[in-house]
Amino acid sequence: MVIRQAEFEISCPDVSKCPATTAPEYGFIGRSNVGKSSLINMLTGKSKLAMTSATPGKTLLLNYFRINDSWYIVDLPGYGYAKRGKAEREKLRRMIDGYVLRREQLTCLFVLIDVRHEPQKVDVEFLQHLGEQGVPFAIVFTKADKLPKTRLGAQVKDYLKYLEEWWEELPPHFVTSATTRLGREELLQWIEEVNEGLANQE
Repeated sequence: MVIRQAEFEISCPDVSKCPATTAPEYGFIGRSNVGKSSLINMLTGKSKLAMTSATPGKTLLLNYFRINDSWYIVDLPGYGYAKRGKAEREKLRRMIDGYVLRREQLTCLFVLIDVRHEPQKVDVEFLQHLGEQGVPFAIVFTKADKLPKTRLGAQVKDYLKYLEEWWEELPPHFVTSATTRLGREELLQWIEEVNEGLANQE
């Protein structure tokens, strides 16, 4: 897939304010500081499309980016940021659940995982929640450039093996680096194939 156009469209405080469109939407979510904005910028080829920050938890809204005038990337707030107050964490949880569980246009939710770490409870619980609710999702391992290639392959394999304890069939997964652009073509190709499949159903 060639990204010819990528533009910010709107920020929404909850799912009821999301655009009235039937276009496919691909949500991006993960723990704070997992590299979400950097990955979106790498995929679209626009270095400042999604704002990056050294401060975790900056995304507090549902941010819509229109791609090729035919589908959307939706940047969701990060989860698991313990430094927020209880009320704010609950507000973010409701926003995330509202979008993930109620947005019919959500075609796939990409759950970003920092490949350097062992499986974290907050990530595994979130993945289990998606599985229980029947939400279509894929796993995107980020920051692959931070590990040697030999360690990278083993790390991904071990992570997927751990997840096999919970699922008989694993979701699609991608290994990416916003720095080296690893995984860009694979991820965009997958999205293109899904979009084509949806178009053929119409």
